[in-house]
Amino acid sequence: MIIGVPKEIKNNENRVSLTPGGAKLLVQQGHRVLVERGAGSGCGFRDEEYAQAGATLVSHEAAWMESNMVMKVKEPQPTEYRFFRKDLILFTYLHLAAEPELARQLVEKETVGIGYETVQAANGSLPLLAPMSEIAGRMAPQIGAQFLTNHYGGPGVLLGGVPGVRAANVVIIGGGTVGTNAAKIAVGMGAHVTILDKSADRLAYLDDLFDGRVETVVSTEDEIATSAQTADLLISSVLIPGAKAPKLVTTAMVQAMKEGAVIVDVAIDQGGSVETIDKITTHEDPVYTKYGVIHYAVANIPGAVARSSTLALTNATLPYALQIARDGWMKAAHDNAALRPGVNTVAGYITHPSVATALSMPFADVTSMIS
Repeated sequence: MIIGVPKEIKNNENRVSLTPGGAKLLVQQGHRVLVERGAGSGCGFRDEEYAQAGATLVSHEAAWMESNMVMKVKEPQPTEYRFFRKDLILFTYLHLAAEPELARQLVEKETVGIGYETVQAANGSLPLLAPMSEIAGRMAPQIGAQFLTNHYGGPGVLLGGVPGVRAANVVIIGGGTVGTNAAKIAVGMGAHVTILDKSADRLAYLDDLFDGRVETVVSTEDEIATSAQTADLLISSVLIPGAKAPKLVTTAMVQAMKEGAVIVDVAIDQGGSVETIDKITTHEDPVYTKYGVIHYAVANIPGAVARSSTLALTNATLPYALQIARDGWMKAAHDNAALRPGVNTVAGYITHPSVATALSMPFADVTSMIS
């Protein structure tokens, strides 16, 4: 199979979908890898390293048009829709519930779209989303701490406080991978941390994990409202695989928050779970203020630590890429139950039920297609 690795063109997206080491392994297994010149420059992987690994350096257009499968990091941008075609496999983060035009283009061009974010193991875990969720979670308190400082327009609050001065209140909505990793960093920075989650079992696990150093609260509308009022930093990390994020933090809750408080909505790439966030921001211009509250809504948080993110992403995606390259997407999805829910579009249909519901588009069961 011919695998294309184009350079990411999303604003300040410095990751690349494949390391030179990953390219070498694909080449060793008999595949051809086309890497756009400069694709790894944002995270320190030089063209020479890809060439030494056996990859062929090509133009942006060739990486798309001469490949059977294109591997990316972020969802294709509108200028890339022209490359979609029936005989193309697109393997990347798609987040189609929040990208209706992208979904429509994939359906119209009958492109096979496989989304990293909906590949799901039997235990419910999301193995290709997890590494980026871990990174985004760990970065969220750092981001919040930055924008709480006067220099960045914040109220001048130190996350961990000092002796005799209260630590900041960090409220985390969602106790999954993002929330857990956010709590690890926030606790390490000395903040007072509250985690809200619907699952009592998950809260019990977190209480044990943190040995009582975080406050755990069952998530209800009233509890979110109460916690938001006292938050210096609110991190929203709620995820429903394939679906739009639910709006758990309402406008009224934001209006009741402290002046200068910071919201980091990690769920923004799935539409966001904060009602007052009405636009996606970029690393170049990451925040805006509404109702006196600083809103951070960057959809590619891990792109700010591109080298670490690229290494972690390739570690996770490469086994699936190798299987698809060896067997084709259909046999790979048939043999690998975790890959099956990752298939979002095939032959002009949406093939993930949550995506189809979110977009009100026709659904076809991928299982029947591959059987």
